Amino acid sequence: QVQLVESGGGLVQAGGSLRLSCAASESILSVNRLGWYRQAPGKQRELVASITSRHITNYADSVRGRFTISSDNVANTVYLQMNSLKPEDTAVYYCYGNWAYIPPGHYWGQGTQVTVSS
Repeated sequence: QVQLVESGGGLVQAGGSLRLSCAASESILSVNRLGWYRQAPGKQRELVASITSRHITNYADSVRGRFTISSDNVANTVYLQMNSLKPEDTAVYYCYGNWAYIPPGHYWGQGTQVTVSS
């Protein structure tokens, strides 16, 4: 079993920055893919950004150019640097990881609230 613990959420003004962290209880050297998802009230959960073990990244069009996903193998942590935040970014952000060799393979964090004020 893998545990994912998120931190860094909070309240910021539009145009501000925030950095989310997700610490994994298992080595991310063995992870297939890491990512951040978010869910706003009344909307479905959506992919924000992802990164593979080969450091191939993917971003939602709405955050491209503003958000950056990265990982630290020593700290077993994935980060999401969020710049130029907009009120539309307000949501609960969830960390996701896929460890193919550690059943069930798919793991989620509990979520951290990000609120962006106008």
